[in-house]
Amino acid sequence: MRHILSTTAAAGALALALAAPAALADSNPAGPYVGIGWGHFDLKMQNLDDVGTAVNSIAHSGDDAWKVFAGYRVSPYLSFEGDYVNFGRPSDSFTGTGSDGNYRLRLSGFAPYVVGTLPAGPFEVFAKAGYLFYNAKLDVNLNNPGTQVIESTHSRSSFTYGGGIGITFLDHLNVNAEYDVVRIENANNSNAFWLSTAWRF
Repeated sequence: MRHILSTTAAAGALALALAAPAALADSNPAGPYVGIGWGHFDLKMQNLDDVGTAVNSIAHSGDDAWKVFAGYRVSPYLSFEGDYVNFGRPSDSFTGTGSDGNYRLRLSGFAPYVVGTLPAGPFEVFAKAGYLFYNAKLDVNLNNPGTQVIESTHSRSSFTYGGGIGITFLDHLNVNAEYDVVRIENANNSNAFWLSTAWRF
């Protein structure tokens, strides 16, 4: 009898342990959310074609970045999200055929995303894909002859994607780390790393 009770208790404990992650995942399965993120943008500039400057080599640069976002979780596995992103003002130097100099890029934009999430209790792994609609202003300072400033502005869109890991506290407060690939004109291999927090209603 004691053996039967022990076996029953062990089976019950195992069932509760297996059910706990599912219960946590379903505690706040859908609804709107808002958040803010802080991170670092790595600009991997390839050329300065927008200002008609031929370069021999160009230094990659980076700057602090921030974003605000809002979305709706259709289920624990699928969300739709919109981000406003400011990538800061990365700047650095270049060497050119006719003149050396330095550049600075100001970049910001809006990105709608589809987000897929794999929850495991309070933890989750997610991937996202969307389009970045951005505005860019490029300032180039040429050292020779004299000091010459060339400006270029453009608005474009490009496919963007990323992913990361997160954890949710008290069913509502989500904290995550995210890596995004940022494909922009003349700098297709740029990327951003984010630390974000969101409140799930």
